Amino acid sequence: MPRPFSLEYRVSDDPVALSHAAAQHFVHCARAAVESRGKARLALSGGSTPKATFQLLADKTQPYRAMMPWEKLEIYWVDERCLPPDHPDSNYHMTRENLLDHVPIPPRQIHRMQGELDPEEAAAKYESELRNQFRLEGAQGPVFDMLALGMGDDGHTASLFPHTEAVHEMMRLVVANHVPQQKYNWRITLTWPVIVEARDLFFLIAGQDKADSLHRVLQGPYDPETLPSQLIQPRSGKLVMLLDRQAASLLPAPDASGIGKMEIHR
Repeated sequence: MPRPFSLEYRVSDDPVALSHAAAQHFVHCARAAVESRGKARLALSGGSTPKATFQLLADKTQPYRAMMPWEKLEIYWVDERCLPPDHPDSNYHMTRENLLDHVPIPPRQIHRMQGELDPEEAAAKYESELRNQFRLEGAQGPVFDMLALGMGDDGHTASLFPHTEAVHEMMRLVVANHVPQQKYNWRITLTWPVIVEARDLFFLIAGQDKADSLHRVLQGPYDPETLPSQLIQPRSGKLVMLLDRQAASLLPAPDASGIGKMEIHR
């Protein structure tokens, strides 16, 4: 059932400023989790905007690297294409090339989705990994300290694409999803009931091509079959969106500090 939540959207002038805002948010979430629970379990997404953010986090000339508690991070993925880990279009490969190879995270704390396996086997193995790492019992699900999402111009998020089976999955933690409209049409994805449990859940969205779908997701009729991003209604009751000015162009104008607020009631 839909639930109301408070949205805060923070608008940056351009994609470069947005990447810096995202790097700051990563650091804030990680440090808060370590202070509260001794570790930070982060679930990452792929895409061009996260790539720029990862490069900032790994850059020794930037302040973020020194502020991040690398050795206390546990890294997970929101979704993955069914590709080998060295394939240039693998989310894991992008993250490794731009972040993981350049920072002191112990390899045992990196938990990748095995996209090279049969899709159903890969999903089952990742669900088992989550159950073991989070010490889950029965119907318990994992609670990530921070979970980063993107959004496509079709309204998808993670690998929850319009009119695909994963949109309807409510029992499993991880599923294989067939996405016929995409080049790599088998994906592995966390399910939306897992995603919405994250303590800090945010979207990172850039570009004019996202403006219309973002407007429809937030202010249009509730139709998650067509706009799966509408499924992301955080259990915490709070959602953050980090946007550039183009992506936010059809939303109500933010205040002078670049922050807009909205109450979402479905």
